[in-house]
This record gives sequence, C-alpha cells and structure tokens, in this order.
Amino acid sequence: MVRRVPSKHQNSPIARELDRDALLRLALLLVCGLVIAGGFLYAGRQHFAALKYGYETENLRKIRDELAQERRRFLLEREEAMSPARVERAARQLGLQPMQSSQIDPLGRPTTAEDKPAAVPQKVRSKSRDRIGLARPAKADSNKPI
Repeated sequence: MVRRVPSKHQNSPIARELDRDALLRLALLLVCGLVIAGGFLYAGRQHFAALKYGYETENLRKIRDELAQERRRFLLEREEAMSPARVERAARQLGLQPMQSSQIDPLGRPTTAEDKPAAVPQKVRSKSRDRIGLARPAKADSNKPI
C-alpha cells in the first residue's frame, strides 16, 4: 500500500523563476499572428476594392456605349438636317429663290454688296418696307395708349 502524506503537512512555498525565453517566444508569436491577421485584412480590403472598381468600370462602359450610340444618332440627325433636299425645302419656306445664272461668277471673284443685290426673302422685304412706311399702313391698336 501507498503511504500518503497527511493533509496537514506544510509544503515549503515554491518560488518559480520567470522564464524570459518563454515570454520572448510568446511575444514573437503574438506579433507574427498580428502581422498575418493584418495581411489577411489588407488582402480582403484590396479584394473588395477591386470588386467595387470592377462594377464601376462596367457601369462606365455601359454609359460610354450609350453616349457613343447617342452621338451616332445626333450625327445622323445632323446629316439629315444638312441634306441638300431638306435645306432647299427650308429655304423655299423662308421665301428664298434659286440662284440666277447672272449671280454666279465663273472666275470665283468675291462680289461686294454694291455689285449685286443679295438674295433677300420676300418676308424680310415686306418687313423692311413696313419699317420705312412703303407697304401698308400700321394697324391702329385700340388697346395701346397713344
């Protein structure tokens, strides 16, 4: 049988020495863990930033494509508006007439206003006559004070 020590037996107090190497290893392990955890956090942040920029880039590409399509549409409208048939139709609506052969200079010299009269629409002529009092008399407006 095993002989037991009585429970009232006083052990001498044991003083443990501090193991400085163990504390250094623990501190080094803590620093390495923090560095690795910081690296993971930084990599995650970079990953999510790259995803965000990818979505923004895709949205900007869509906007660029829409703007390019709108630009092509505007260019087509401009070309249609500048077509000779449409310009001629608009000129006739303004009262302009086709150029006479006497108005064309075959040598391409610039003409001055004294040489030949400019093509003026009929509506503008009547307005200029109204201003100098040649065409029709001005209507008397009963609402205007004299």
